Amino acid sequence: MKQALSILLLIMMLVGCSSNANSEKNTENENTVEAKQKKASAQTDSKMNEYQPNSQVTDDRSLQKIDQTFADDKGEAVLKDIKNINKTYDIGSIELTVREIKLIHLRPDYSMIDYFHVLTHDEEFDFVKVFVEIQNKSSEKVNFAPIALLKTNTGETFDWKKDIYLEELNGEMEGGATKSGNLGFIVNAAGGHRHNEQTNHKNEKDIKWIEMTTSDVFDKNHKKISDSQKIKIEF
Repeated sequence: MKQALSILLLIMMLVGCSSNANSEKNTENENTVEAKQKKASAQTDSKMNEYQPNSQVTDDRSLQKIDQTFADDKGEAVLKDIKNINKTYDIGSIELTVREIKLIHLRPDYSMIDYFHVLTHDEEFDFVKVFVEIQNKSSEKVNFAPIALLKTNTGETFDWKKDIYLEELNGEMEGGATKSGNLGFIVNAAGGHRHNEQTNHKNEKDIKWIEMTTSDVFDKNHKKISDSQKIKIEF
């Protein structure tokens, strides 16, 4: 009888130890995931803080909640949607990290209207903005564009020439070089880019996702060394 009780107590102690060990392991895993998330968030904040405001487009860094507004000498911006991505894609020797996407309504200052008239005659409009970081992991010079083509669920398509930020993220990258900054594309614009239907502002469609197609990666002799990649991101 005493032997049976001893065995039972030993089993209970082993089960308890195992339970505690599992609990500690789960807690450790949760802490690891949380630490990684905090690190990624800190890296994003750091890059955003280092970013120099664009000379044509209103600074949106303070816009982190829907309906927040910010105004400067270039106009007034209202945040309509936002999604933090913090995801890295390998395209040959290029490491492309998409940090965030935003849907912003912009009312440009009168002094900036002519700049946007090439793309739209609207005095205010929505645009999709993507913040990216690019690194050339090789020691050789390459040519690359983070967004060669962009599509939306509304049927609009844009090539890199429609980018409103013009922050020189496309083109040559020396070996080991890095770049970071914004690319933006006006959506639902009058006389815009929708296929097979006339744009009508009364029937504007919500932007639910975008699909980025990068360029191929080319070496210094303009020979393709890696294929392009499609990246679909949902709001």
